[in-house]
This record gives sequence, structure tokens and C-alpha cells, in this order.
Amino acid sequence: MRSQFFGNLEQGQVPGHFTLQNSKMLRVHLNGEVLARQGSMVAFQGQMEFDYEGSGGMGKFLKKAVTGEGVPLMRVRGQGLLFAANNADDIHLFYLENDGITVNGTNILAYDPQLQSDIQRVQGAGVAAGGLFNTTLTGTGWVALTAHGTPVMLDCGRAPTFADGQSAIAWSTSLQVGVNKTFKAGALIGRGSGEAMQLAYQGQGFVLVQASEGPPVIGEGGKGGLGGLLSG
Repeated sequence: MRSQFFGNLEQGQVPGHFTLQNSKMLRVHLNGEVLARQGSMVAFQGQMEFDYEGSGGMGKFLKKAVTGEGVPLMRVRGQGLLFAANNADDIHLFYLENDGITVNGTNILAYDPQLQSDIQRVQGAGVAAGGLFNTTLTGTGWVALTAHGTPVMLDCGRAPTFADGQSAIAWSTSLQVGVNKTFKAGALIGRGSGEAMQLAYQGQGFVLVQASEGPPVIGEGGKGGLGGLLSG
């Protein structure tokens, strides 16, 4: 798996067509199709068509309805340059090579249509985690994710790794994920450290952590909902 924050990968270095116009805008050299977040197109040059992308069958539709996980997608077809962004969030690129990534669906900006997607539950998180769900993308191709603030990518193989449940936006599907064993239940009712959910990661792989707990959600007391975090 290859990834980068802001520089452009050399054209032709790997199959694909995702580069960064700048830290907050994705540029797709389109000659075929790409799946992108609905409403993320800010400009394009060339000939393109934009169509709503369905859930991919009744099974995925029910998963989205029950879990609230996933992101509304559009399928873009054509040739030319597509420019995409979302709320001026920072963008991080991954190139998967027969690999998998788990990501909070709300952080998906675009990905190659040949990648397989599914919604899974965090194994081992238990009831204390509220039943966390995330989207998994597997196969070979590009993935563009957004982050609220400049993210950091942590190598979980170097040391025990823990992250706030609202700040961790993606991680390797090879990792084992659970709740930090030192987590105190008092934090759930406002009498602990204020860190309501700490996820623990074990194994060889990475976790991508954004620089905040996400934009405030109206009705959540200024603290974003857990959204969905996935399984490895």
C-alpha cells in the first residue's frame, strides 16, 4: 500500500489517475469511470457525465440503512480532468495493491470503481463501543480520503497504538481493533478524562488520525457522533 499527504506521485509510477492539485483538492485524470462523493465536483475539463450511484444491491442498502454508515456516491464517466473537494478538508491519497483499508464512510472523497466495498462492524469493540461500523475497500486502485485538519499516519507495528474513536478515520484491514483496556466507564457519563472512546490497534499496519474529533454536529453538544468505525 502506498500513500502520501500532499505531494503528487509521479505520473505513470503506478496504474491510476489520482493526484493532488493542492492539499485540499483532488485532481483525477479521467479516462473511464470513478466513484466520488456526491456534490464533491468543483470543476472539470473535458466531457463527463455524473450519475447517482446506488447501494449496490439490497444487502448493502440494508446495511447502510441499519448502521448509518456509508457515503452518498456518484459515478463519473468520461475523459478529462475532474477536480473534487469537500468543505476544504485536507486530502490523503492511498494506492492499494491487493490490499484493504477500513475507513469512516464520511471521510471518503473518491475511489476507483474496481475496488470492492462493504460495511463491517468493529470486531472486539463490544457494547461499550456502541456498535461501531465502517466501510472497507479492498483490491487494487486509488482511494482519496478527507480529514478535518492535517492528519498523521501512525505505524502500529512500531509501538502499541491508541486513538480517539472520532479522530481515527482509516486503518489497515490487517490490524486487530478493540477498545483500550484502561478505558474507564466513567468517561461515558462525563466523569472521566473526556476521551469517550479510545480504540486500540495491534499488528502490522497503519492508522490515519485527523487533527480533530471532526466538525461539531448540531444536537450533539458540540461533539461529533461516533459515526462508524470499522472492522479489520
